[in-house]
Amino acid sequence: GDRVDRLGRFFAKVDDAADQAVLALETLPRGEGWRLFEAGLKHGPQAIAAAPRALCELIEQAAEVPPWVDWEACDRGGQLLLRAGPLGGAVLGAGSLVLGYASPAGNKPLVLSGRLKEQASRRLNETARFVQAVSRPGGMRPFADGWQITMKVRLIHAQVRRMIYKSGRWDAAAWGEPINQHDMAGTCLLFSIVILDGLRKLGLRIESDEAEACVHLWRWTGRVIGVHPDVLLTTEADGLRLAELIRITTGDPDADSRELTQAMFASSYEGCKTARQRRDAARRVTFGNMVCREIVGDELADKLGVERTPLRYAMPVLRQLVRSVEQVRHRLPLAERSA
Repeated sequence: GDRVDRLGRFFAKVDDAADQAVLALETLPRGEGWRLFEAGLKHGPQAIAAAPRALCELIEQAAEVPPWVDWEACDRGGQLLLRAGPLGGAVLGAGSLVLGYASPAGNKPLVLSGRLKEQASRRLNETARFVQAVSRPGGMRPFADGWQITMKVRLIHAQVRRMIYKSGRWDAAAWGEPINQHDMAGTCLLFSIVILDGLRKLGLRIESDEAEACVHLWRWTGRVIGVHPDVLLTTEADGLRLAELIRITTGDPDADSRELTQAMFASSYEGCKTARQRRDAARRVTFGNMVCREIVGDELADKLGVERTPLRYAMPVLRQLVRSVEQVRHRLPLAERSA
């Protein structure tokens, strides 16, 4: 219905505050603007009073904490991903990021920047560090490490958007604006709703209050990173409805989707010099393919060129193993810390 039309308007909306800050930074000597930005993130806008006003306003706005933010809930939400350990990393890489690549319009900023295909391993590590910093206790309080990294990502998005505009290669009629509000909202879903769904499919036990805490953390993170409040998830049910709306209005994966997905899996082989290292990398890729197919489904996985592997028949065994560990964790208080 008209929800599609209302959501569609956000293809034409971006992060104006971050864009204004980037324009202001261009008036400063090379490197000076980013130095001021980092100082403001660490010590507050009052520490960079001489900086362009747009930069100070961006930091001030992101440091304003609305009444609905619950720090205890944010910490609980982050603990979920941290206790998931390597399963969380597998879902992030083989689930969340792959679903992001599947969007034929949403993947175009990555394609035009060239960063993922040329520096896939580095980009994946940066994403993992970002999510871990956000998830650590107190990480998203203003001026904490997770909050700082989130703000840096926000400004990088605006810089990439500026670079794409200058390139003259962007097709706004086909793709909307680069890194638009629709796609930014979708990214928050990838780090919350998709993570929850993926961990459950792998056998992790997630209570309803734990899931809502995870959503709450990414609602606040989304606000800091510049997502418009009208497309910012508020509850898991709300996020599921928005995720489904995005799914049914997104075109099939294109050649760029497949290339980005393959680049991510191929990054496991970077730096492998011995036969043993290559065998270990091949095992990681096979495991990643199995997890990917479990999370995104065979139909989408086929469209993305994800390899079908006999290991997928081991998924029920893995799921049962995880569930068994979860039962122990749930029954023994001391097992929570071990998890």
